Parts: sequence; C-alpha cells; structure tokens
Amino acid sequence: MSRTRKPAAWYIATPADGIIERSRQAGTPVNLADNIGQVIDHPNPCANLWFDESQFSYFRMVKRVGEALEDTAIWPVTWPVRLWIVEPLGETGNWSQRHYPYRLLAHQIRVIEETDAHLALGAAGREVLDVIQQQIPEQAARWAADWDADPESMRERERNWEQYGGRTRGSGRWAKSVAYMTSYARRESAAQRWIEHLAHNTVDQALADTSTDVSQAAHLYAYGRAADLAVAAQHQARLDAYVLDALRGVGLDAPVPAAA
Repeated sequence: MSRTRKPAAWYIATPADGIIERSRQAGTPVNLADNIGQVIDHPNPCANLWFDESQFSYFRMVKRVGEALEDTAIWPVTWPVRLWIVEPLGETGNWSQRHYPYRLLAHQIRVIEETDAHLALGAAGREVLDVIQQQIPEQAARWAADWDADPESMRERERNWEQYGGRTRGSGRWAKSVAYMTSYARRESAAQRWIEHLAHNTVDQALADTSTDVSQAAHLYAYGRAADLAVAAQHQARLDAYVLDALRGVGLDAPVPAAA
C-alpha cells in the first residue's frame, strides 16, 4: 500500500503586526494577518529569478521552522513575533538547492493560517521562553553581583569552566560548540541566534531594574550565563547531562572558596 507524502509546510515570520518586515522597509507593506486564506501577489516582483537582492524582491519562506527567523530583517530582536504557514504558488526558486534546501522563493503565496510562534524557537520553544521570561530575570542580578563581589576569583572560575572539563561535565567552550553543531544539524541555527538575543535583552532589562551599579564585565558575564542557559533549554531533550551541565554553568554559582 503506497503512502501519499504530506506536503511540506512553509513558514514566514513577521513582527507582531503581521507585516512582512522587508515589505515594510521597501515601502510596499504586505500584511499576512489581513489576508488569511487569501492569495497575495508580490507587489514588486523581480525580473531576475532568483538573484535580485533589492529590499523586497520575492517572498522568502522556509520549511524548517527553526530557521523561520533567519533573514527576516526584523531588528532589533523582539518578542513576540508571529508565525504563518503559507503555500507558495506559481514559479518558485532558490539561491542554491545544495546550500539552502530548506528555503524557497516565490512571487505569489496563499496565507494558510497562523501557528504557534514558539515553534520558531525550536522544538523546545515553550521551555526556552520559560527560561527567558521566568528564570533569567531572577538570576541576572545575582550573576552580576557575584562577579562584582570578587571579579578576580570569578574571572579565574570562568576561565577554568570555559577551558577545562571534568568527570561530571564538559568544558564550557566545548559545550557551546556541541550546541552550535546540534542547532545546525536540526536546522535551528536561526532559532539559537534569536534565543541568545532574547536572553541578552532580558538581562539588559533585569539589570536596568536594579538599583545597584553593575560593571561592564559583570554585565557581559550575565549575558553569557543567560544565553547558555536558554540554549541548554533549546537542546535539553537532545544532549546529555555532561553537555547540559556545562552549558548551565554548574559549578560557577558555588560559593567562592575563602582564601587560605
């Protein structure tokens, strides 16, 4: 008995107002929220298929949802965004099937439906958002305070964590490389970059809300801890504790030993 392959879902991410950001910047705004179920023709299609890199030459979509936030022109990174399932119509193309097999370009689309935006942050998007929205705000000030309380000891501890592993956990640098390669293999590289930016934004807000002056070095330390914690959530079902504990910085939060 033969099986019919389910057609691939194609995704486009937009800011919260539903307008494709590149179309807005080109002066021809296309609002997906206003056209659910409708066919949309590109307002200014390029003639040179598919290598016209003007502001808004074609609709850009992906079938790997973890890459939906790539090349959106949404800046600064923000949340929430909106995620749309679309159907490409007419002639379609790609810059390179070898290098971009998950991407598609078209001059006409049908907006099928809006779907859960957290999917753009990867398979564990809900868990990632919980870390960013609930855990990082509570920990950012503590990370910064730990650093500023004893910068020299924390700098040494961070260096040891980054460079050296042990019996129970790997080195921080190695764990980050594993996370990066896992994101690449799972087609969640754009998701990881967005997650890191959102983690940094949360640190900025949390530290701005404190009444204590924070050094630049402490701020950067909190950046790193927050991004690594959020990325650990992204891959918590894929990586073992040896990698995840290194990403989470297990051991960095232990009390600084008293000088002999």
